Amino acid sequence: MVKLLVGHKGSGKTKNMIDFANRDAEECKGSVVFINKNSRLIYDLDHRIRVICMEDFVHITNVSEYIGFIFGIISSNSDIEKFYLDGIMKHADISLEVLPEFIEKIKVISKDYGIDFVVSVSAELEEMIGVNFDECEVLN
Repeated sequence: MVKLLVGHKGSGKTKNMIDFANRDAEECKGSVVFINKNSRLIYDLDHRIRVICMEDFVHITNVSEYIGFIFGIISSNSDIEKFYLDGIMKHADISLEVLPEFIEKIKVISKDYGIDFVVSVSAELEEMIGVNFDECEVLN
């Protein structure tokens, strides 16, 4: 399942993601991965959550490379239950134009590997032109 938190900057998406991730760290039997632009949230997240900072991976610059990066994380840890992708449009030059392609790719990964994705997007639903919301849940 792909779950989306949408809204413009300052609407509380990151705080909600932190709360959801910390809850999942307690409840999930598998691993929780939280990908963020930088390391500023590392102390807000439960120590059991694997935090990945995209600033450490500056050479990932497009959707294909980012999806490959996700596959690399999955291949190194087969018990991942949840991925949190905070502020996805700050990662790897992902923009509203390529967001539909990105969402479709993570839907396939979710289905094939049984991994849930929670993705925050700094945009309103009506700005997400071309995104197929089938098999997605909007959390706000």
